[in-house]
Amino acid sequence: MTASGNDPADTDGPIDERAALALIAADLPAAGDDAAVVDGQVLTTDMLHETTDFPDGTTRYTAGWRAVAASLSDVAAMGAAATAAVAVYGAPEFRPDEVRAFVRGAREVCRAVDAEYVGGDLDGHGEFTVASTALGRLGEEGPVRRSGASPGDALCVTGELGRSAAALRLFESDPERANDLFRFTPRVAAGRALAPRATAMLDSSDGLARSCHQLAEASDCGVALEADALPVHDAVADVATDDADERELAAFFGEDFELVVAVPEAALDTARAACPVALTRVGTVVEADAGLTIDDEPLPDRGYTHGG
Repeated sequence: MTASGNDPADTDGPIDERAALALIAADLPAAGDDAAVVDGQVLTTDMLHETTDFPDGTTRYTAGWRAVAASLSDVAAMGAAATAAVAVYGAPEFRPDEVRAFVRGAREVCRAVDAEYVGGDLDGHGEFTVASTALGRLGEEGPVRRSGASPGDALCVTGELGRSAAALRLFESDPERANDLFRFTPRVAAGRALAPRATAMLDSSDGLARSCHQLAEASDCGVALEADALPVHDAVADVATDDADERELAAFFGEDFELVVAVPEAALDTARAACPVALTRVGTVVEADAGLTIDDEPLPDRGYTHGG
C-alpha cells in the first residue's frame, strides 16, 4: 500500500519514498523487511544527506556514528548479530579533521555492538552524503520478519521514544546535548535476545505509528496501542510544548531506531528477562478487521517519509 493508497505506477509525477518502495516490491517481494537475507546472513544499506538527515550543528563524529548505526539497526531488527559495516563518504571537500572524526564515530558505534568498521569509499559530492552498508549473521532460529505477528501477541518497544525528536529541537540551543542524543546505540544485543521469542520485529526509523502500520500490513493484522504505556525519553519533556506535542514526538516523529516487537503473551516475561534493555508493552496485536487504534481512536499512518 502506498501513502495515498493508489498504485504508484498510475502517475508520471514524483512519488514519495513509501510509494517508490511499493513500486519496487512489485518485482522484489522480499524487499519489505529491514534487511535482505543471503546464505544465513543479512545485508542492508542506507543513504543519509546533510539537508534531510544531519541538522546544522551535527558533528562529523555524530554523522559517522549515526549513519552506520542506521544500517546496524536494520541488522538488529532481523534478529542478527552485527559483523561488519562500510560507508561511502561524499562531500564537496575533504577536511582532514572531519574525515577523521567521521571514521572515529563509525568505528566506535561498530565497537558498541561487537562489529567491525572495515572501511568504505570517498567521493566528491555537492552536499555531505553518506551511504552505509552493514552485514549481520543469523542465529539458528533464522530471521525475524515483519510478517509473523498474530492476534493476541503483545506489542512491545525497546528503550525510549522521542530521543531524535528532542535532539532536533535542541541543535540550535544546545548542540552538545543534541549531538549526544543523536548518537543512539543500535539494539543489536536486544534483537539477538528477542529473536528466539519474537513473532515479528522491525525498527522504528519511521516512527512508532508508521511501524505499527507496516507490521500490520505485513502480518495481516491490527494493532491496539495504549498512549499512556509509551516509554518517552526524558529529553522530550524538555522540548515539548504540551502533552499533545509530547505524544506527537514520541509516536509519530520517528528516527529513534528502537525495535518494535510482537511477542506471544506467554513468552512476554521471558522476553523481558532476556532483553538487555527495557522492553515495554505498548499494546496488543488484534484481528485485522479491528484496524489500528491508539486509545480506541484510529491510529494515523503518519511518520517519517523521505520525499513526503
